[in-house]
Amino acid sequence: MKLIAKTLYGLEEILAEELLRLGAQNINVLNRAVSFEGDTAMIYRTNYCCRTALSILMQIAGFQIKSAGDLYTNIKKIEWDSFLSPGDTFSVVPVVNSNIFHHTGYAGLVLKDAVADWFRRRCGKRPSVNTMDPTIIINLHISNERVNVSVDSSGVPLYKRGYRKNQTVAPLNEVLAAGIVMLSGWDAVNPLLDPMCGSGTIPVEAALIACKIQPGQFRKNFGFQKWKEYDEELFNRIRKVYESQITVPLVTISARDISVKAVMQTRQNVNNAGLSDVIKVEVQDFQYLKAIENEGYIVMNPPYGNRIKTVEADKFYNMIGTTFKHNFPGYNAWLITSNKEALRNIGLKPHRKITLFNGALECVLVNYRMYSGSR
Repeated sequence: MKLIAKTLYGLEEILAEELLRLGAQNINVLNRAVSFEGDTAMIYRTNYCCRTALSILMQIAGFQIKSAGDLYTNIKKIEWDSFLSPGDTFSVVPVVNSNIFHHTGYAGLVLKDAVADWFRRRCGKRPSVNTMDPTIIINLHISNERVNVSVDSSGVPLYKRGYRKNQTVAPLNEVLAAGIVMLSGWDAVNPLLDPMCGSGTIPVEAALIACKIQPGQFRKNFGFQKWKEYDEELFNRIRKVYESQITVPLVTISARDISVKAVMQTRQNVNNAGLSDVIKVEVQDFQYLKAIENEGYIVMNPPYGNRIKTVEADKFYNMIGTTFKHNFPGYNAWLITSNKEALRNIGLKPHRKITLFNGALECVLVNYRMYSGSR
């Protein structure tokens, strides 16, 4: 089957590596997505295991169009009873970049009408549209004259792991947090510190990696579980294989924050994920923190955007750079921010920069490597 894993900008290569490890075939890196091929087990496995995927789509049709009429005609050629029954429900997610359609919603409406008419003609009854909890989600992607129609096997987006019940202002998406940890090259051996942990997403995602706990373990359901040919026995076998691999790591993972409220939220989320014995959570001001090992990783998401004023930002980022340099010799520090002006006040030469997006905000993930004394 032709499959597509959607992701965030900048995480495509990391996702491709994940898919390769899971046994995917014919992997091709796209923009904010990775295409690949696999069987039913691969659909289940990627949904359960991929840390940097937002959703897994199964392509059911691909064709060229010249008009809205062509879209309607080709949609009606799909054997929809393979995916839906008249008593089921569906929703449509259209993504359109084409001069044929000046309104994305209209393309989605054409698809809805074609599906409804297909069932009326054959069954005398049509499935209803349900945007809240549909039996299947149909993804319609139109780029110029090229159309791809897919079924979303994930349902609720995969970044919604299920462990995060509490969150601070502007928390990191779980997929982005996992991607940052993976981009950092952290080996789950050296200690990892998030000194501005907020609601704890970065340390939790790091701990899940270290413990070999798959991100799908906390999910109550996936979209494919409503499909007509869902194989419950196969999915249970896959889950048991990965559950048997869970381990207790020896690595030190620390979450710190100056905010008592943030630390309370982090502790709750850590507890929800069953990681209270793995992550050490404490209230502490970053500028007074000092390294407890000769080497390790700092991965952090400091305030930026509307959460911090310009003058305050300059001083704040200067404090971060000073603390990096004097308190964490030998450490590998990674920081994500959208405030590129304030970033200059860190006063350290970046080792690496990676463009990422946190929601609509264009951000940069910056790596600093500290050395004892002068290099």
